[in-house]
Amino acid sequence: MQAMHAVPPQPDSLPVLEERAEILRHEAVNGEYRLMQVAAPDQARRARAGQFFHLLCPQDDVLKPFFRRPMSIYAIDAEGGRISFLYKVTGTGTKALAKLGIGERLDMLGPLGIGFSLPPDTATGHKTPIVILARGVGLATLAPLVGLARSAGHAVTAILSARSPALLMSLEETRAAGAEAIAVTDAQGNSDTGHVAALLDDLHAKGRMGALYTCGSNRLLKLAQAHAARHALFGEVAMEQQMACGLGMCFCCVRAFREGDATVHRRVCCEGPVFALEEALGW
Repeated sequence: MQAMHAVPPQPDSLPVLEERAEILRHEAVNGEYRLMQVAAPDQARRARAGQFFHLLCPQDDVLKPFFRRPMSIYAIDAEGGRISFLYKVTGTGTKALAKLGIGERLDMLGPLGIGFSLPPDTATGHKTPIVILARGVGLATLAPLVGLARSAGHAVTAILSARSPALLMSLEETRAAGAEAIAVTDAQGNSDTGHVAALLDDLHAKGRMGALYTCGSNRLLKLAQAHAARHALFGEVAMEQQMACGLGMCFCCVRAFREGDATVHRRVCCEGPVFALEEALGW
């Protein structure tokens, strides 16, 4: 039996805006990641969990990033008109972003892409329990899904994975949103697929896993796909990919997907970045 996949809601007409947003907060959260919050009222009103923004990184005498950088949304405050990003400082673009200070302006294009959809029976009043599998950048990408699901009445269990406890972002925020958070790390020796598979088996046996969402790890993707197929669960995955235009015109972000018995190619920027779990191919 194949799990039914809901058609994601269509975005509002003309939803993409370019805005020079004021930076309200910008700080290191650990040795690798930084949190940046900006004031962007119109974009915050339109943004959805799972979408992303294309950020224009500043240039100076040393750092000269050319292309915009896609950045998944970490938090949306529609009422307050604020958007937050949680990002890892790795290359030229993110190193340039890290230099921006409070009060400076960030050129943002978005919101872009198709975000997460809740299980198809949500509208009927049935509240399918949701399990989230996140690692690395997936901790940021999946964070707003917790609030979306909880506000719709779904029970949420988030399995958050990282190399060490110091890199486990979103743990307290997940619990504050009313979800159960289970931390697994390489340092503690409980983040391997065997341990995580046992957690999923236990959650399913207790009736606490009716849908699966994942991002940030190829092995977690394959694990989620195996469990979703075995139990006919609804599932989605947010895919990571390098991008140039972010608008679907350059075809730089094309990836292969499974469609029935065929392999098809889709643009992650505009046909994703969120896709049906069963259609995704690992890398």
